[in-house]
Amino acid sequence: MANPTPTNAAADPEQVAPNHWDTTPENQAPTFRNQNQVWPVRVIRRGDAVRPLPSHARSLAGLTFEVGGVRVGLSDYMARRRTAGLLILKHGEIALERYGMGNGPESRWASMSTAKSITATLVGAALHEGAIGGLDDACEQYLPRLRGSAYEGVTIRNLLRMCSGVAWREEDDADGRSEDYRLGKVMEGRRPGSVLDLLHELPRAHPQGAVFNYSTGESCLIGALVVAATGRPLADYCAEKIWRPAGMEADGYWQLESEDGLELGGLGVSARLRDFGRFGQLVLEDGEAFSGRRVLPPGWRDLAGQPDSAPTAFGRLMPGSPAGYGYHWWAVPPLPGSVNNGAFAANGAYGQFIFVDPTEQVVIALQSAWRQPYDSDAAVENIAMIRAAVSALRTEPAS
Repeated sequence: MANPTPTNAAADPEQVAPNHWDTTPENQAPTFRNQNQVWPVRVIRRGDAVRPLPSHARSLAGLTFEVGGVRVGLSDYMARRRTAGLLILKHGEIALERYGMGNGPESRWASMSTAKSITATLVGAALHEGAIGGLDDACEQYLPRLRGSAYEGVTIRNLLRMCSGVAWREEDDADGRSEDYRLGKVMEGRRPGSVLDLLHELPRAHPQGAVFNYSTGESCLIGALVVAATGRPLADYCAEKIWRPAGMEADGYWQLESEDGLELGGLGVSARLRDFGRFGQLVLEDGEAFSGRRVLPPGWRDLAGQPDSAPTAFGRLMPGSPAGYGYHWWAVPPLPGSVNNGAFAANGAYGQFIFVDPTEQVVIALQSAWRQPYDSDAAVENIAMIRAAVSALRTEPAS
């Protein structure tokens, strides 16, 4: 199903931009809120059972935190950082739920790159049911289209690590024509098969497994691989393995490369804030759905959420970053006495975030409308807010 129209669109249409990277302050939030009016999408259908999210005994309504020696409150933080939604769960219970930027509980919001973590989770689901034989299988075993390309022989595991060795520039350089820019042009063309065609053309830059290189194209390839392995559209498989088992309350959307075409595994899931929180909760519980059904291999959370190779180890990803990388999740660096040891997160452009802390049993979903894809000051403030929230919810005082 492509381009479903919200039931209230005719009565109260919002002005949206033709794409999310060319918005104004006035239409940015409506664009993020109405992705299905901007791109062709396929519906991720919810099931009959909705996972309840009761209130936690400890409310964070009065949460404050310190940034640069200044004490900050939630209202000021959300206004300055253009926060559209903030949900904090402890043991699956709501300690805080706040909205801004015109959003409410029923608003859907574009995921940006947090969709990468959903795509990788579907690899785990396909592995669990046997549709994927093993993570060290070569990708062309499932996608014969890749034979003769730089991806031939690259394992699923190295795709999940973003260590394929295939050349990709996520950021524009002096010529302004990165591979990510080319992907954007391909998306605008809306031609079936165009994403895999682009990936087939890419040259090899390094041996596989040797270098971490963040690539949205890699995530799109993984999405196509899951489709090929399962014989199902990615949105349908996501509905079966994530949306229904996690007890989502509403349908989601997944952006397509063309009308009725392939879902873009690197971006483009649109869902309610609470449903992104339920996804984080499903991962935190290691794929043991609230109904008791297991949808991921035992131990997948800890495998996917932490580095397992030298190029993806803590402090090795890029200059100045202490983070590590798991299987399409950013791993939070361990620190002595930290409340975040073992935590990991899905990050997306313009301030999208799903934080999972198995030790503290906390999930935080954050939706934002930053005016640029990455804002270092806002990111620092987000980290301070998350640390304060996790600390406030600890069952035992910090020693």
